Amino acid sequence: MSVFMQQLPALVGVVIGALGSYLVVVRGDQMRFRREQAARWEERRLAVYADYARSVKQTITLTYRVAAELGHGTHPDPLTPDEARPLLAEANVTRDPSGEALIMLGSRAVVEKGRAWVVTAMEMERFVRESEQDTAAWRALLEEQRAGRDAYYAAVREDLGLPPGHSARWPIRPAGPVPPQR
Repeated sequence: MSVFMQQLPALVGVVIGALGSYLVVVRGDQMRFRREQAARWEERRLAVYADYARSVKQTITLTYRVAAELGHGTHPDPLTPDEARPLLAEANVTRDPSGEALIMLGSRAVVEKGRAWVVTAMEMERFVRESEQDTAAWRALLEEQRAGRDAYYAAVREDLGLPPGHSARWPIRPAGPVPPQR
């Protein structure tokens, strides 16, 4: 038997081992690439979700300030409807691109909850623009906004695989003098 034939099984073993190593390395690289890509998209979605929430919250904060001026709230920095008008317009302009990014990158559930939340914010804006005086209607809008925010954040956490978070519903002291501490 020739030397080549004696070495053939070892040579076949080396080739199979090299091929197996190559396949394992390639497969590992593919899996790592997919994990990294998924992490990048998840980070991007989180940024889009947070940006959208910030833009909606900007409108809501402005409506809180005008509502305080109208006698419906206790925001420490009230605004008249005339002072708020350009700020609300700017908030709407700022919110549009973040809404488009949400539609592009968000899950269906997050987009639907985000839409419901922003519709309530727009209702709040209409309420203060028209200088309405119905305190009960304002309180109903506040409750609807809080529920909408909760639903949006819950959908975001579910989409990103995060555990449930805080509801952000904490008691607020009524306006008036601060009681003395003992």
